[in-house]
Amino acid sequence: MSAVKSASSTWPRYRLRGFKSQCSAQLFKSNQNRLYQAIQRADDILDLKFCMDGVQTALRNEDYEQAAAHIHRYLSLDKSVIELSRQGKEGGIIDANLKLLQEAEHRLKMIVTEKFDTAMKQGDLPRVERFFKIFPLLGLHEEGLSKFSEYLCKQVANKAEENLQLVMGTDMSDRRAAVIFADTLTLLFEGIARIVETHQPIVETYYGPGRLYALIKHLQVECDRQVEKVVDKFIKERDYHRQFQQVQNSMMRSSSVEKIEPRELDPILTEVTLMNARSELYLRFIKRRIIADFEVGDSMASEEVKQEHQKYLDKLLNNCLLSRTMQELIGYYITMEEYFMRETVNKAVAMDSYEKGQLTSSMVDDVFYIVKKCIGRALSSSSIDCLCAMINHSTTELESDFREVLHNKLKQGFPATTFQDFQRGVTSAVNIMHSSLQQGKFDTKGIESTDEAKQSFLVTLNNVEVCSENIMTLKKTLESDCSKLLSQGFGGEQAQAKIDSCLSDMAAVSNKFRDLLQEGLSELNSTAIKPQVKPWINLFLSVSHNIEEEEFSDYEANDPWVQQFILNLEQQMTEFKAGLSPVIYDTLTGLMTSLIAIELEKVLLKSTFSRLGGLQFDKELRSLIAYLTTVTTWTIRDKFARLSQMATILNLERVSCALPTFTEGLWEPWLDSTWIYWAHPDIVTSIRYAEVAPCLMGVC
Repeated sequence: MSAVKSASSTWPRYRLRGFKSQCSAQLFKSNQNRLYQAIQRADDILDLKFCMDGVQTALRNEDYEQAAAHIHRYLSLDKSVIELSRQGKEGGIIDANLKLLQEAEHRLKMIVTEKFDTAMKQGDLPRVERFFKIFPLLGLHEEGLSKFSEYLCKQVANKAEENLQLVMGTDMSDRRAAVIFADTLTLLFEGIARIVETHQPIVETYYGPGRLYALIKHLQVECDRQVEKVVDKFIKERDYHRQFQQVQNSMMRSSSVEKIEPRELDPILTEVTLMNARSELYLRFIKRRIIADFEVGDSMASEEVKQEHQKYLDKLLNNCLLSRTMQELIGYYITMEEYFMRETVNKAVAMDSYEKGQLTSSMVDDVFYIVKKCIGRALSSSSIDCLCAMINHSTTELESDFREVLHNKLKQGFPATTFQDFQRGVTSAVNIMHSSLQQGKFDTKGIESTDEAKQSFLVTLNNVEVCSENIMTLKKTLESDCSKLLSQGFGGEQAQAKIDSCLSDMAAVSNKFRDLLQEGLSELNSTAIKPQVKPWINLFLSVSHNIEEEEFSDYEANDPWVQQFILNLEQQMTEFKAGLSPVIYDTLTGLMTSLIAIELEKVLLKSTFSRLGGLQFDKELRSLIAYLTTVTTWTIRDKFARLSQMATILNLERVSCALPTFTEGLWEPWLDSTWIYWAHPDIVTSIRYAEVAPCLMGVC
């Protein structure tokens, strides 16, 4: 005991004061909480009394909005506080007030429901909206939205039925008769969109954010029901399924069924794409509205709730009857559009014609008009899958069928006409002319048919080149159009990747047409240019270049070879210049230039030159290069580089001077087997005049 007293006496006084202060603060806080509870209990008792009196008065005066406000205030009271209040002295009064309020709540719910149903039957929109606003005050959010949706759905159904009846009575001569079912769907979608736009503020104000989905969900059910009716009428009136079946049978190559005329499908295909475009636009509107509403309502929600709401939205948009019905119609449409494109392209090829003065035939413009029309129609459907399918079908049509048509025309080759051979002094043409004159007449049929074949070949080359350019132009146009479509919110996450894949295939097809053009130009070069150019170049061997001063002067006055060669080239290329596009003609000139350089080098190595003969060749080569430079935009000096170097060596004072140039590496790019052989002293001696021989022997 003495130890305790001793310890207590040594306890610091400031700790004792702190302990007393802490106890006082806790006591004050406890008393404060009890005071607050007492005040809250008193307020709740007063609120209950106020709500009970107010709801009774409002019901007697049929002021249902005020009555609902009192009930809403009662429902908002803290139940736990009310339960504590019932345990006090005022418990009996509180129980009585609660009972009266519960009875008033039940009565008011019945009144509001009955009044709403009556207004709905009478079609009284102001009263419908009046009682619709009362439901959330009574805690009947779902019931209010359900009943209001039922009223709105009836309005939608009545209007849709009225529009459908108008459709059935439409005169087929009406300018909108071809798209009347698409117009009917448009009116349906516009009506629903107008309803959503008008009543969304009411729902958000009285029911709170996040509730619009429930309203639209009910409306979409009615929308699906009306869409089904319209589409069924469309299928029946347009005979859609029968025509699809007939198209499907016609596309089987072994089928003997009579083919349907493509132009009969044109208006139906247009209407289907318009119907789908209107559906996509409507669904995009619905999606945008629901997403905006969810974003406000889910601002404080967890990520799981947000994901769940996104699933609700995806299910509503993707699984609704509207989406499934349109997908079915578009599936039929793709097959029918492919048939339309293929058959119309075949007709364009069969009706191909060529007008004098034109570089291309009619089928190129016709085919690409058809392809652009079919792809454009698919694009107008606003369906990315539909668009990609038609791009792929168009690519296949151009790559396989149409390219094959052009390829077969080029395979026939470019014939050499007998009349041209006669002009060029060919013996076979003279024999044909002689035979014809002996018979007393000149048969021009062969010449005319040959001229037509030549013209057909040149036109086909132009067609191939234009096709390649048109495909790239179409690709660029589609890139722009698809970009606009995606920027408007159409298509899913993979839409851009799908489109890029399809457009890359188009670029590959354009390259295949380029390859076909190169094949055709090679054929033209081999059959029309080389057989003529090679003999003209070989005439170089008949002109002596081992000449003296007198012969050199004569050559200067009367050119023995190059001017006639240039004239022959000009005459030959005039025909091609008139019949080929500038791009193809330029390419063909480039091929001819390469051929001339190669063949001229061959005959040069077989020739013997004096020093003046080398000077003559240098003049001839310069004249030839100057002429070829004027007829092509390509750089040709690199093609004649070897010949220019040969001419340079032939004009050296001493042939022995040529050998150091090779040793010093100045001619390194040309140190191949041909040049090493040509620069051998024995060969140099054989192409130089006799005065050089002593120099080569070291005597000079």
